[in-house]
Amino acid sequence: MGEKKAKGIIVAAIIWVVIIVVLAVAAKFLILPYFDRELADETGSDSLFKTEVRIAADSFSGYCILRSPVMKTLLKNDGIKLTIVDDKADYGARMKSLEKKDIHMAVFTIDSFILNGAGLNGFPASIVMVIDESKGADAIVAYKTAVSNIQNLDDQEAAIVLTPDSPSEFLARTVIAHFNLPRMPDKWMIPANGAQEVFSRFKGADRSKKRAYALWEPYISKALQLKDAHLLIDSSKLKGYIVDVLVAERNFLKEHPDLVQRIVECYFRAAYSYSQSPNGMRDLIMEDARITGSESIDADTAERMAQRIEWKNTLENYACFGIDSGPGAGGMQHIEEMIDNITDVLVKTSTLAENPLKKRTSTLYHDKILNNLKTAGFHPGKKVNVIEGLGLGIGELEKVRTPSPLRPLETEEWGSLILVGSLRIEPISFARGTARIHLQSGRDLDDLARRLSNWPQYYLRIVGHAREEGDMDANLILANERADAAKKQLVAAGVSPARVRAEADTPSGKEGASQSVSFILGQLPY
Repeated sequence: MGEKKAKGIIVAAIIWVVIIVVLAVAAKFLILPYFDRELADETGSDSLFKTEVRIAADSFSGYCILRSPVMKTLLKNDGIKLTIVDDKADYGARMKSLEKKDIHMAVFTIDSFILNGAGLNGFPASIVMVIDESKGADAIVAYKTAVSNIQNLDDQEAAIVLTPDSPSEFLARTVIAHFNLPRMPDKWMIPANGAQEVFSRFKGADRSKKRAYALWEPYISKALQLKDAHLLIDSSKLKGYIVDVLVAERNFLKEHPDLVQRIVECYFRAAYSYSQSPNGMRDLIMEDARITGSESIDADTAERMAQRIEWKNTLENYACFGIDSGPGAGGMQHIEEMIDNITDVLVKTSTLAENPLKKRTSTLYHDKILNNLKTAGFHPGKKVNVIEGLGLGIGELEKVRTPSPLRPLETEEWGSLILVGSLRIEPISFARGTARIHLQSGRDLDDLARRLSNWPQYYLRIVGHAREEGDMDANLILANERADAAKKQLVAAGVSPARVRAEADTPSGKEGASQSVSFILGQLPY
């Protein structure tokens, strides 16, 4: 009996020890912190901010407006603390942070948004505005002796050195998706760690190998200073592919549309203020590079970068989202078309096995924020000054920027065009011995006309082909008629006749390709 009583005392003691330990832990981690917080509140003050908005981004200069003093000051005046979370361009981690609701908003290139969202069970965020578009900030360069034009990449030994998961990679993919390069190997990519490494490899390259190099500024300018280096293509030559957007986590967007709208409003006001100030964007890029710890940028380099990033203003966003589709929209490409075109590139270059959107592209963007601004008559200049020298009084009105149309060429100028490359399209079929286009080929030409609108800086030569068998003169006439028929279909589908020329090649060959037409892009000599 004494032993049983002793065991009971031991058990009771253990229970009391456990209770004491639990109470001690509760006191340390729950009760004492509560009183500490209460004491801190009683002896502190109300916060300057009512709320915090966390936006994931990286050090790319195109996002400098988000990090700008004007942006933060405008939001601070509204009691909103803006925190930029720099994830070093880890788009996968950025998407997962949205999914876990660790961040409220984020910036993406559209291609990275599609690609990294495809692996998740649904996209956790929606696009609320377009930030900018690359207009020369990304480029592919080569040595003239190795690769004189894009078509030279149609070789089993060809490759492109680039940084994976970067806008420069997507530029390369866009080129491969649109140009006729059937002999280029499936494993055409040589990965490098950043533009600086790509540039180093370019400097030390074997100039006899068919290698191209995808870079971004300031390394584009550095590369082009090297002997025999030249520009194959840069992002100023295409439209609607290398585009940065601001997205909002879906629950945050649903529950706090007012906060999202304030972020968008203040962004447009900050962008407007810098655009209205002489050298405003140049100086901001230099200051932003210093703040983010990026490579030091001098004034000339910053000016070039400012010219090669096209920040989208309020009116351009209205046009992109279809809120303003009138004459003032300037034919701006709709965000849904951008998403579809970019997804098509990812599928054609085997980055994605299939379209993850399943014909639900409209679920990737949210137009109500911009609609609210348009309905309210928002103007980014209607705000008091916030920083001396960067006034926000109403100045020059914003406008939608559109590429200048290509001028008509004289006959000899068509002959002097520099070859860019041959466009990728299914062979155009004609009724035997005629220039009558088959139905499916007509659809292919309509699709080509749509794609040509994304390459507004190039002229197009349509070259008709015919077999060498039989009457050579008759075959040459047929080749001309076929080229002309293709031209008429493209013009009817909206391609400017000033940028298209139909011509015939000398009849040759006996295969099916000798009865079709080819589509060759060219540009005037610099």
